[in-house]
Amino acid sequence: MKLNELSPALGSRKNRKRLGRGPGSGTGKTAGRGHKGFNSRSGGGVRPGYEGGQMPIHRRLPKRGFTNIFKKQFAVINIKDLDNFESGAVVNEAELIRHGLVKGKRDGIKLLADGEAKHPLTVQIHQISRNAKEKIERAGGTVEVI
Repeated sequence: MKLNELSPALGSRKNRKRLGRGPGSGTGKTAGRGHKGFNSRSGGGVRPGYEGGQMPIHRRLPKRGFTNIFKKQFAVINIKDLDNFESGAVVNEAELIRHGLVKGKRDGIKLLADGEAKHPLTVQIHQISRNAKEKIERAGGTVEVI
């Protein structure tokens, strides 16, 4: 058997339906779209979620809760993420972005306490958990909330 002798199994490949190619083709004239109606027209077809005039599910289900438009979105990092910084370094928003720890749009950065502070750091951050603050100060570092 050679590569040029290979062929697909019989019946596994089917020719595409060629529409609007005369009455002898079986799909001439209306090209399989039937007569009149929304789907027969060019550009026709119903939008996603349309249920044929029945009350759609997104209108049958009750509304619940609300969205707080003033909610703040914080980027979250942990103490273990700060291991890359050398001892005595100043860790601020610009440095976190430069090291690739914080990406995208956000309202601030919050430091959480997962991991251990291995060396003293000066951390300038928007929010910090109580445990994270204790761990950094225990390692000899300082925390400034900006």
